[in-house]
Amino acid sequence: MKHDLCLIVNPTAGAGRAARLLPAVEAELRAMGLSFRVERTSSMDHARELARRAAEAGEIVAAMGGDGLTGAIAGELRDGAAVLAVLPGGRGNDFARKMGIAADPVAACANIANGRERRIDLATVNGRSYLGILSAGLDSDANRLANENRLPLGTAVYAYAALRALAAWKPAHWTVTTDGETCEFDGYSVAVANSGVYGSGMFLVPDAKLDDGMLDVVLCEEIPKRRYLANLPKVFKGTHVNAPGLRFLQGRDVTFAADRPFTAYADGDPIAELPATITVAPGTLRVLAPTQSSRW
Repeated sequence: MKHDLCLIVNPTAGAGRAARLLPAVEAELRAMGLSFRVERTSSMDHARELARRAAEAGEIVAAMGGDGLTGAIAGELRDGAAVLAVLPGGRGNDFARKMGIAADPVAACANIANGRERRIDLATVNGRSYLGILSAGLDSDANRLANENRLPLGTAVYAYAALRALAAWKPAHWTVTTDGETCEFDGYSVAVANSGVYGSGMFLVPDAKLDDGMLDVVLCEEIPKRRYLANLPKVFKGTHVNAPGLRFLQGRDVTFAADRPFTAYADGDPIAELPATITVAPGTLRVLAPTQSSRW
């Protein structure tokens, strides 16, 4: 039987939030008159396989989970293989936030019926695609701590993890090459952004565009920890961009490394070991976007 939609769900996303809200989402899709099937993932590789099969069947592919699930599915839909719809079911939901999609997945179902198809960029590292921000350094430690955390902190887990990581941090020496231009610095982190948002609402690059064919690179240089800490709350409003110690670059091809090992994270999950090379694939992903969204 041919369906309009394949709904791929990570039942564990958001500490079980996706599983709890799934019945209401199914009811909403039925009320909208959509023909759909539900597939529950057992792993990211399983999600990628499900996305490939759905694309081959000519279905809209809806991701209901966190940014990791959405990014994994998006990588399988590149080159216009199928249209991606996003129903936020995770903890951070930063891609949906950037797109202007409702945080409630039941409300977000309306975007499947009423949204408009747009083409956006994907960033790729070592054959893996991501939607949001790849970062390493202090962010590596913070992401690891956030993923290991079992306290009921909700979206505040990222800020909590950043504070814990900062307490033990020692500066690293970085080498960054952007479109052939190389710079070196001592500091906290390097971030390579596509959407510009991560960490449950941290607008690291508030003006990042999803469809400009460019990567935004953020270098966070060495400053006193107390100053770094004072700037941290500003990132949630995007008012940090003129703070001391931050440097913003743009390019299509970015390679960076540090003087000690780091795991780079993107969309909330580990994605590559340093050194890493990131490229952008302009306009490769078809996505359903809200008709009134002004964020990009």
